[in-house]
Amino acid sequence: MGRDAIPWDALRGRPLLGPRPGAAGEPGAAERCQRVRRAMLAMQRAPWEQGLAAQACLEEGEAELTLLLAREAVLRQDAKGRLSQLGPDPCVTDPAAAGEAVIFAALETGERRLQEGAERMLDYLLSRAPRTADGVLLHLEPRPEAELWIDSMYMAPPFLALAGQPDEALRQVRGLRRRLWREGCGLFAHRFSESRGRFEREAAWGVGNGWAAAGMLRTLRHLPSARQAEREELAAMVREVLAGCLARRRADGLFHDVLDDPSTFVETNLAQMLAWTIYRGVEAGVVPRPLLAEAGRMRAAVLARVDPAGLVQGVCGSPLFDRPGTAAEGQAFFLMMEAARRACPT
Repeated sequence: MGRDAIPWDALRGRPLLGPRPGAAGEPGAAERCQRVRRAMLAMQRAPWEQGLAAQACLEEGEAELTLLLAREAVLRQDAKGRLSQLGPDPCVTDPAAAGEAVIFAALETGERRLQEGAERMLDYLLSRAPRTADGVLLHLEPRPEAELWIDSMYMAPPFLALAGQPDEALRQVRGLRRRLWREGCGLFAHRFSESRGRFEREAAWGVGNGWAAAGMLRTLRHLPSARQAEREELAAMVREVLAGCLARRRADGLFHDVLDDPSTFVETNLAQMLAWTIYRGVEAGVVPRPLLAEAGRMRAAVLARVDPAGLVQGVCGSPLFDRPGTAAEGQAFFLMMEAARRACPT
């Protein structure tokens, strides 16, 4: 890997694993998380969902499950270096969602195979993945259009920042924002065609804005403390998208699938994603504490949608994510939301 190798020595002792929940807390919360986690692990998972499942277990403090999920992500790494692959796939940034868990697993076990898996993922993003002329990673390999999706804001920049590439992480965040931010409404569009120089899907997709908020905050948390100006730059972006989303929150604490289109279905996952962002943002000192009340409202709405089997109902549903249903990503963000709430200072 040469100059692009992950700085393993500098990462040792980094607090990546969340604390395991203790016995104290909200009655029934631990058992509810157990049901949600079990349902998540029973689901077939796309590359980004394998990464999200591992990230959820990491934040929950479930070290053994994180190791198992990380090992599987590396087992299914393809010749290009993309983690969690199940077959031929055009995805570029989605596989990097497992990167933090794989780095944790490599540090925890010392297994060379895991270390190499993280390094190969990094090498793919830096050296072989398709990009725009100014270096922004495409979301998919061109087929035939070259597109940028807001989903990528979550998938690649946090891993790049953790893996010792803060400048590259910032280039991705800034490049995606230049193409996809809709200044007039304070929200991100979903897809931009680099080939055509215009939006491919201008809709302010709710979950897409959740990817952006959570991804930018995760990137901020992995930037070196010396990069204070850049950390504040990202914090301002996080606060901006939170404001844009919360202005469209329904009275029941949830959101429409397209935030500014009330004819679209009511969706559950964005509420979890924003609650996670608020809890972690308050913990990091970059989101105002009064927003904890908003997080509480959204969390309450989500809790009402967890069924007896532990399935979070009403998220953008697999396999096409164009209607309400269930999905591994919805399960994972529930667990991340609950872990973030436990960690957030009250």
